[in-house]
Amino acid sequence: MSEVEIRPARPEEFEALGEVTVEAYRIEGFFDTDAAYEAKLRDVSGRAEHAELLVAVGPDGQVVGSVAIVQPGSELSEISQPGELEFRMLAVAEAARGQGVGEALTQAVLTRGRELGVDRVVLSSLDVMRKAHRLYERIGFRRLPGRDWHPHPGVNLIAYEYGF
Repeated sequence: MSEVEIRPARPEEFEALGEVTVEAYRIEGFFDTDAAYEAKLRDVSGRAEHAELLVAVGPDGQVVGSVAIVQPGSELSEISQPGELEFRMLAVAEAARGQGVGEALTQAVLTRGRELGVDRVVLSSLDVMRKAHRLYERIGFRRLPGRDWHPHPGVNLIAYEYGF
């Protein structure tokens, strides 16, 4: 999707951003294992208090993707440590999948990491999100099995890192 613009999210886009995020997680089957997480994904205003939110916008101004960039020690941090940047809740609208939006958002996170001078970027991903894993590995992320974790029974999160 060559016409996609990646930029900081605006408050007037938060509702659409929440819908895209919930849709993406629903497609991946995430709510089969953690139905309560949907409310957290919809709470974009709350997320914006603790993270940098990037949005992918199509040429028509429609929100087609988003990602939250999290500092270590923040309320949304899960696995990041000092000197690292973490990203969470990467989501791409169903209609925009396969068009490079996820890669563009991931590259924007890496750019932000370089700007901040961190040593690495880390993330957790549901073990069944294989398309996302292929994307991360193609970009250059490596598995970080020592930080795999299980927030709830049946929810298996695997960790990745990208070192600079």
